[in-house]
Amino acid sequence: MIKKILISQPAPATGKSPYDELKEKHSLDVVFHPFIKVVPVTEREFRDQRVGILDHSAVVFTSRHAIDNFFRLCKEMRIKLPEEMKYFGISENIILYIQKYVLYRKRKAFFSPTGKAADLLPSMLKHKTERFLIPQGNIHADELTCLMDAKGLKHTECVMYHTVSNDFTDGTTLSDFDAIVLFTPSGVRSLVENFPNWEQGDTKLICFGDTTVAAVSGTNLRLDYAPDKASTPSIVGALDAYVSEQNK
Repeated sequence: MIKKILISQPAPATGKSPYDELKEKHSLDVVFHPFIKVVPVTEREFRDQRVGILDHSAVVFTSRHAIDNFFRLCKEMRIKLPEEMKYFGISENIILYIQKYVLYRKRKAFFSPTGKAADLLPSMLKHKTERFLIPQGNIHADELTCLMDAKGLKHTECVMYHTVSNDFTDGTTLSDFDAIVLFTPSGVRSLVENFPNWEQGDTKLICFGDTTVAAVSGTNLRLDYAPDKASTPSIVGALDAYVSEQNK
């Protein structure tokens, strides 16, 4: 039986959440506790990378953390971005999030219609004379840069934030949970680092994403459920199906 689940993400913003229906339907106790946290690099740390933001004519964003820290550093370094700067995002949601910091004309913003790096490439190739800046974390995938290299696109990567394990100082005991849900390889690493002596026992480990599943395979952890994206595109929907099956 699954009655208590640990979700390794921040709690949803105030208001009704899909997790509320899940809790009510199965009488679940759902606890949110991020396994990782983002630590911004300082202005000095960024300058040590010897990357000139204004030496680039386009910026490529793969996450909201990259957006937040890019514009934070621009503000701290008193960099005024030119109106001609182009913005590329791994998804439409990423591009829309940029508007939190800057207004841009639609012809200066481009995104992958599928959320996949390969499908962002056609837009970049239409602007192949640009010099692309890719702000990212210390832990990142190389798929996009490999694709850009293959097409001869000029680009520079820079680290603007670090993803680190989130300390558990509240006395959390993993054995109190019937299931733990992980979403990233960093979350897997944090679990291993923070609880090196934890014995999984009957606790179910649920992982979302191929890279998360791969990270678990390199540990002593047992993977109990990895939802298929095609059949269960919704995280809450996947958890609903799994809990229903386990609690028969």
